[in-house]
This record gives sequence, structure tokens and C-alpha cells, in this order.
Amino acid sequence: MKTPALLLTAIVALATALPGMARQKNVTDPDIPRSLPAEGGAVSVSWTDPAQFSEIKYSGSRWESERGTWVTDLAKYLRDEAGQQLARGQTLDIVITDIDRAGRYEPSARSAMNDIRIVKDIYPPRIALNFSVKGPDGQVIAEGERKLVDHGFLMGPNLSNNDTLRYEKRLIDDWLRKEFRNGQAVTSTP
Repeated sequence: MKTPALLLTAIVALATALPGMARQKNVTDPDIPRSLPAEGGAVSVSWTDPAQFSEIKYSGSRWESERGTWVTDLAKYLRDEAGQQLARGQTLDIVITDIDRAGRYEPSARSAMNDIRIVKDIYPPRIALNFSVKGPDGQVIAEGERKLVDHGFLMGPNLSNNDTLRYEKRLIDDWLRKEFRNGQAVTSTP
């Protein structure tokens, strides 16, 4: 008699808890938007299908690479930082076409280590993007395709060890600093 009551209590508790449990987020989830609205109308960032990014295709662990919101997090960072670089009245449209984060998931004899990202200088961060800068009159000032890579990412200044995207964010910062000198887009191809 006690077993059915106990079983019923367990089922009710489980049914109550399920809606509150968050589903693991994946960057390849088709329900996640692939663009960010322009904050203040100055910078819009969108991206192509993350399932085609080098990070997922060549990382050594597709499942680990798909986990989380790192694409959206990098897009937000790019939007916020780029907005500070533009001159008054300029707008910037960015399309991220590829991301390969620093490090890889290397095969291990111990299965418990297959979800550990190994960061070495042979696995630098890479980001490919297209951009278009328009002036206040709507005319294109600069546009192009950039393939960003930082081969010396481990030799830079100390970075916060708490941020899993620290190398990619520094790559974005370096590009913005080079591309937008003194609030003006550089029109020459680096």
C-alpha cells in the first residue's frame, strides 16, 4: 500500500520539476536567432550556420563545441565594442562567416578527459567576417572580408582566466583597433 503512494509522490514531484529544468543550449539549435538587433541602430551582427563553423567541424569534439551560447556571446561582444569605435552617424553591418576558438579537444586514452579543451599555440583563435561601414548619408565608406587570426595569442598580456572567450575577444579588439583608427574605418585591405 505504501509503494503506490510513494510512486505517485515521485511522479508528481518529477512532473513539477521538469518545466523548471533548463534544456542544454546548443549554438546549432535552429530556434536560436542568427542575428542581434542593432543596439542604438549603429551596429548589427549576424552569422551564418554555426554547424558549418570550423569550431564545430574540426574541434575534436563536435558535441562539446556545440554546447553553450558562445556564438551569441561573441556577437554581443563584437556589437558592443564596435559601437564604441564608430564615428558619429556611421553604421556597421557585420556577418560572421566562421569561428574557430582557441584550443582543441584532443583524443585521450581516458574517456573522462575527452571534454577538456586543450589550449596550445598550434590552435590559435580564428574568426572570418564580412563587414560594411556606412556614413551618415548611407554611402558605403568601407567594406570587405577579414580573416582574423592571432598566432601569438598565448604571448599577449595576462588575460582573465575566468573568461572562456578571452582569446577570441582579444582578437576582436585587435581587429577593431586596426580597422577603425580614430573613429574612421580604414579603407585599405590589411
